[in-house]
Amino acid sequence: MNPSSSGWIKKHLLYFVPLIREQNYDTYYDKFREIGFIYGTSIDTIISETPQQLQWTETEKTKINLLDSLVTSYYQRIENATESECVATITKFYDILDTKKPFFEIPTSVKNGYEKLEKIIHLRVQTNESQIKKNFSHILTNALLFIDVLTFEYYLSHNNDPASYAAKLEETLTSTVFLALQSKENKDKYDELLVKLFASSVRYTIISKQDDVSAKQLSLQDYTYILEKRYIIDLTCLAVWNDKMLDIREHNFVSTLGKELQLEDHIVRDSISHVHQFIEAHKTKISFFRYSNPVNHFYQQTTRTVSVLILRNKKRLLKELLQSKELVILLHQSTHRDLTEEEKHLVKEQLLDICKTIPSLAIFILPGGSILMPILIKFIPQLLPSAFNENKI
Repeated sequence: MNPSSSGWIKKHLLYFVPLIREQNYDTYYDKFREIGFIYGTSIDTIISETPQQLQWTETEKTKINLLDSLVTSYYQRIENATESECVATITKFYDILDTKKPFFEIPTSVKNGYEKLEKIIHLRVQTNESQIKKNFSHILTNALLFIDVLTFEYYLSHNNDPASYAAKLEETLTSTVFLALQSKENKDKYDELLVKLFASSVRYTIISKQDDVSAKQLSLQDYTYILEKRYIIDLTCLAVWNDKMLDIREHNFVSTLGKELQLEDHIVRDSISHVHQFIEAHKTKISFFRYSNPVNHFYQQTTRTVSVLILRNKKRLLKELLQSKELVILLHQSTHRDLTEEEKHLVKEQLLDICKTIPSLAIFILPGGSILMPILIKFIPQLLPSAFNENKI
């Protein structure tokens, strides 16, 4: 199942729906937190990959997790739920949100409910995997994506205007996070980045100057659902995370917030402990914590994207390479000597011609795609017979 190609939702639900019928709904939040979806970084999914499946990117894992969380909410709240009704309800839910504040434009030619939901989820998920198609002057995150899930549950339970609920919850979360950051005695570059992360992630509200926010404006008494409370406390703990213990001011803020939310002490302690353990275990995989500078960040993300494209198309690419005799000769000679500028240009042109024959590699022939060519060439030797690498140490 490939979440980047059409038809993936129908194929995925055939496998996923039977699983959620057998599971306890109360444990699902913990599972989504365990894999990082609650924190905005999907390092895994709640279903396991099989040898027949592709190696999913972070973007694709986030797509799957968003769909799974929405579908789980539907099946646990609607008796005798059916797959087609579930897809139709989720699509209608996003249609209502979109009329309140447009998020995306779905082509009018898309009539099928599954295909439309695929388009919606694709546009909703914005992680750094897609930075290759964007300016990289700032970082985007999905740390607030679980708002969609809570809003969908509200929509199913109350059948009221979901947009108002989403806007209020988002405002509460962002205000709480900014207050939490202000509680830190020593702020570092990651704290400043986190402010930008949340500010660039809002979908339902416009973030005003946060220096004026006070705890009295949070209206936490309005939140009675346990998952709302846990989500607020988890994102707050993410905001004040560091590689040491919480300082006194941070600990006091989190503890006070827990009391305002009427959460038991063990839940607050678990939230503090879990975010620390999660980031310590996975910070090398999380783009935010690997951030150094925009150019290096862009290169790392681009390399990973190109790597996925090459691995998924290696058989077709190798076939096309071996059919281009002149290119093969030049690639072979490049292991013994430096190519001339004319030869390098010829290699580039012939590689672009090959990319034209493989739709997935069309990104290399788009405007600006030439800057990816060195990365493509970097992976080519891995596809060729070992004789081409005889001089490589």
